[in-house]
Amino acid sequence: MAVCYRHPDRETGVSCSNCGRPICTNCMTSTSVGMRCPECAKQKTQVRRLDSFDRPVVTIALIAINVLVYFGGSTRAGFLSDYGLYGPAVANGDYYRLVTSGFLHGGLLHIGFNMYILWFLGQILEPALGRVRFGALYFASLLAGSFGALLFSPTALTVGASGAVFGLMGATFVMQRARGMDPMRGGIGPLIVLNLVIGFLPGLNISIGGHVGGLIGGALAGYVIDQLQTRRIGGWIAPLLVCVAVAAAAVIASLARVSGYA
Repeated sequence: MAVCYRHPDRETGVSCSNCGRPICTNCMTSTSVGMRCPECAKQKTQVRRLDSFDRPVVTIALIAINVLVYFGGSTRAGFLSDYGLYGPAVANGDYYRLVTSGFLHGGLLHIGFNMYILWFLGQILEPALGRVRFGALYFASLLAGSFGALLFSPTALTVGASGAVFGLMGATFVMQRARGMDPMRGGIGPLIVLNLVIGFLPGLNISIGGHVGGLIGGALAGYVIDQLQTRRIGGWIAPLLVCVAVAAAAVIASLARVSGYA
């Protein structure tokens, strides 16, 4: 894990979007082009300190929605089958399942693990990307995960935020690499490998396709967004268009995959 250039005793996964130096939460300053170190932030006005104002509100909202859906619907008979990802149902017009499945979970361990990783990654990515771009990245990853699940097992009922979470892991990986950091030493690399390996263990009923699809979609969107921000291309709208493009491609591919089940 890299350490803050101003506080060597503090590990961090965030770097200044301008100079690339690792910075901790106390040194982060939120700007329209990402997080800045104190020196680079002096070039801007009307900035806000992360530790005082920029809470990961989108991350908190996503976790709250997942928890409310779980406790509000887990006791209802047929709730998962009505809103989970199932190829033949999607082919017959239940397109909402591509999204709703990402907010359903099959047990406390399932939702607890996903929400823990979402909280961990949200604190890294949301301040660096901004709330809107982080939210767009999340949903693009979710839809990419839905496509991966349908591609590998279209007739299996699939639920869980794993696809979206893997997308955030993929985005974190490529963004750390772009800043000269080693994701394998920083923790995100081993976390991805561990979770991919767990998916192949027998008897766990884990959607490998959902994990891989979300990982690829999130990594692709994260890489392009990072390049746009670093080079200051397209302002704030270009990263959103990237996420929309990934999401649209995932939806089109998903519908094409299940078209034979209508």
